[in-house]
Amino acid sequence: MSEGRDQPPVEDEKPRVSSVLFVCGMNSIRSPMAEAIAKSVLPPSTYVVSAGVRSGERDPFVDIVLDEKGLGLGTRKPQSFEDLADGYFDLIVTMAPEAHHTVLDATGSAAVDVEFWPMPDPSVVTGSREQILSSYRDVRERIETRIRKRFLAG
Repeated sequence: MSEGRDQPPVEDEKPRVSSVLFVCGMNSIRSPMAEAIAKSVLPPSTYVVSAGVRSGERDPFVDIVLDEKGLGLGTRKPQSFEDLADGYFDLIVTMAPEAHHTVLDATGSAAVDVEFWPMPDPSVVTGSREQILSSYRDVRERIETRIRKRFLAG
């Protein structure tokens, strides 16, 4: 038997991603959550960053729901897609329709995979503090599930 043919190729195996960018509207809720979660579950060699179509303000509810999972953003501040120093990524994940259209326009014919993971905007939820936090937790769990399914399942 020749070397390298001991095991049949696995067709469902996802290609290894060495860099991923998460993009949402203002880089204040969904994409920074995704960045923090991805950094906690992916190998340290995977470059993970997030940005927004526009620059927003840091959202304190994000810090609360990430802290519940032992995660945090440190001193990170929201950044815009246009302000990114590194423009090449193996994968760009968009989390809002506006972000998806912006990324598709910006990447054009570049050799980059773009995936749309629509996520609700928890900042539109009204009610008690607990109801609002619940909506942020829901988005955090949805993002973590997608990340684990996309990068770790197989």
